[in-house]
Amino acid sequence: MARKSETVDTTPPPPVSDEQVVSYLKDHANFLLDHPDLLGKLAPPSRFNGGPVVDLQQHVISRLREEMEHLRGCAEHLITTSRSNMSTQTRTHEAALAILEAGSMTGLARVVAEDLPALLDVDIATIGFEEGDRPLPIIPGIRTFPRDFLEQTLGAGDVMLRSSTTGDPAIFGDGAELVASCALVRLDPKDLPNGLLAMGSRNERGFHGGQGTELLGFLARVVEDCIQRWWLED
Repeated sequence: MARKSETVDTTPPPPVSDEQVVSYLKDHANFLLDHPDLLGKLAPPSRFNGGPVVDLQQHVISRLREEMEHLRGCAEHLITTSRSNMSTQTRTHEAALAILEAGSMTGLARVVAEDLPALLDVDIATIGFEEGDRPLPIIPGIRTFPRDFLEQTLGAGDVMLRSSTTGDPAIFGDGAELVASCALVRLDPKDLPNGLLAMGSRNERGFHGGQGTELLGFLARVVEDCIQRWWLED
């Protein structure tokens, strides 16, 4: 025997009355303590009902709410930035350890080309040295630059961050087309040719002028120390 179809009651529930709200709050005295965000949503009563007197309380409360929202936004931005900085610092330390474990100039060239992109979340990394009085090691992955190339590229600085740029084939070779932003870091190993550690990203804002350069400088010092130990071993 066929069952009768059941009808679904789609009638919306009646709105909550003011009396019900008041009664609920009386029975739950800690409700606003448990939900402090609601206080910022409530409209406080005016102390004056019309007339020539202006109630500045409303204006002050409105300003305080705006300041609270601004402070909340600043706090969230600070937390996000701190987490990003910690992640970058951890990545840099891991990259430094990989470089120290390379063991030779050949190993250094391999770590820069193969390991640094993944460790530092970039798309390409290269290393090279200027031609000078001392012969450069002939090692795959180590690029050769003409004399004064670093001065023309970096000027007097040690680190250059470029956003919304195109990659220089002299620095990035065939991978220059991948580069939309880059970091160029001077290498100045004692009594050895000057060099350049370069990293490029597809992201136009992967590197930009507002970033700090301390960690890049730290990584350059690690690379310089390794170069001084391994230069003649290959």
